[in-house]
Amino acid sequence: MLIFSTLGHEGSNHHFVLQQYLAAHGIAQACRIVLFDDFHSGARALIAGEADYLLQCAVHPAAAEITGTYRTAMVVVDAFISPSQPMALVRSMGSGEGVGKVGVQTATQSYADLSAWPIIVHEPTVLAVQSGLAEGRYSAGIVFTSFAMAHAERFEVVQSIGIVCDAWIVYGRQAVDDGRAVVWDDSPVARQFRTRIKRSSESGGS
Repeated sequence: MLIFSTLGHEGSNHHFVLQQYLAAHGIAQACRIVLFDDFHSGARALIAGEADYLLQCAVHPAAAEITGTYRTAMVVVDAFISPSQPMALVRSMGSGEGVGKVGVQTATQSYADLSAWPIIVHEPTVLAVQSGLAEGRYSAGIVFTSFAMAHAERFEVVQSIGIVCDAWIVYGRQAVDDGRAVVWDDSPVARQFRTRIKRSSESGGS
């Protein structure tokens, strides 16, 4: 059984996307998912052979650090695009110690206008933002839409962000590139390339 690791807990966006990735490959039933609190722990587990692969969002704040720190012991073996869980900027309909504070996972900060809140608090995950809202530490936050729907009596949606499509990185221990670019030459965008080139050729290159 293959072991895939990523950032947890269950219900995180990394967990969600990893499930989509394994399902797309048709190997979900032959794999086990292990969740870590931070990517350094996940990288060390991969290097130690406690996991076979590690998934990380390419725009996660730790992506460059993880890729660089462990470059001699683990390598990028795949990359893909995937939509996230639907998201929204919500605010509490009550008051508490978190008035004036908005919680965000750093990569989501630009998804919405946060100018109404003087203090922006960064959390490592969207789930941590949701916990902060539930505990009253923030008056607003960027969260999964499912959280807002499940707690509609406490939070209202300020702005619907919807689904965001990001790039994702898969790390392993055995390189697959052989010193050259590894490209899916029949990908949807490759077909776009060929279609546009054909149209340009037919129109005389204009």
